[in-house]
Amino acid sequence: MTRRAERISSLIRKEISDLLLEQVNDPRLSSLISVTEVWTSHDLNNAKIYISTLVGEANKSEILDGFNAASGFLRRELGNRLRLRQVPHLSFHFDDSIERGARILGLIEQVTSDNAENDGQH
Repeated sequence: MTRRAERISSLIRKEISDLLLEQVNDPRLSSLISVTEVWTSHDLNNAKIYISTLVGEANKSEILDGFNAASGFLRRELGNRLRLRQVPHLSFHFDDSIERGARILGLIEQVTSDNAENDGQH
């Protein structure tokens, strides 16, 4: 990713986070949602926005529907706030890295406790 694309990705991440807190009124987007990362294409036409939330699996599709419904509003607000010549098309994706990290930590703890039990038996 170019420096310009990185800078714009960072700005988009900050502005969407602010918009979620301040202006988005969709009840599907009122839960604890954080924008974890934004990847902007080299030509700045597309932006993949990765989000994370603490809600269950059942609500994730509702949250994505909420983001897709609000994407026009978010693009318009980004255009007003960032003064870009062309505002990228926004696509929203769940970032499951936190869940994967928690699962891996759980497995490590399980292996560590199993090893401690085996060492205690010898």
